[in-house]
Amino acid sequence: MVKLGLIQTTSQSTNQKGIAQAVKILKKLGRNNTDIVCLPEQWLKNNEISDFDLEFSDFKKIAKEFSMTIIPGAFYEITKEKTSIISPVIGPNGEFIGRQEKIHPFDYEKDNVKPGNETKIFNTACKFGIVICYDMVFPNVAHTFVKKGAQVLFSPSRIVKRGIQPWQMYVQVRALENRIPIIAANVESQRFGGSSLIVDLSENNKVVTTKVFKLNGESGISKEFNLDKYEKSRKSRFLDSNKFQ
Repeated sequence: MVKLGLIQTTSQSTNQKGIAQAVKILKKLGRNNTDIVCLPEQWLKNNEISDFDLEFSDFKKIAKEFSMTIIPGAFYEITKEKTSIISPVIGPNGEFIGRQEKIHPFDYEKDNVKPGNETKIFNTACKFGIVICYDMVFPNVAHTFVKKGAQVLFSPSRIVKRGIQPWQMYVQVRALENRIPIIAANVESQRFGGSSLIVDLSENNKVVTTKVFKLNGESGISKEFNLDKYEKSRKSRFLDSNKFQ
């Protein structure tokens, strides 16, 4: 069994205040034996991070204290070579163990963000991939993670209020078509619609349906999963997928 969680953030006036609020929730989830936690995309006041070690030093301490993997969200990283949107991962020993780049920049992001071209699998409490916000729209992104061995997908997102309904549909469809749980975190504010969700699956007489758990306000939640139970259904699903043109 593995316990997976997310945090839904609200807007704060500074990075320091935002991180301080998230720290309180992270500690609560840590005391609840949560193994992996995901935060939204671009949830801080200044979403351009120049020094991840410095900015998220408190997260690193919490990860080590509770042997917890933390996905702090997704943020701009600007170097001389390029501008990227990356989702870093803090491992249970309290150090950064890697990063996933956003593969499909959204709308205005296309003007200056270089797309990523690799889906990376992380392996701590379980094997997981990170689908950053708009990447959820594209079926091949989630499918590639799953074919590479992901047992669960995390999705740091920042969805405006008018986009909540289609976003939740995308998340549930990706879970259904890949037979995999998805944990999707969103920002809640005057502009962004919250409604972060954990999508679990249930099967009854060969019919698979989604079980959705949603958040309201600034809060965190975690849920226990037996990830082995999805393996048979996922294998059958992929065997049934015919190649065609």
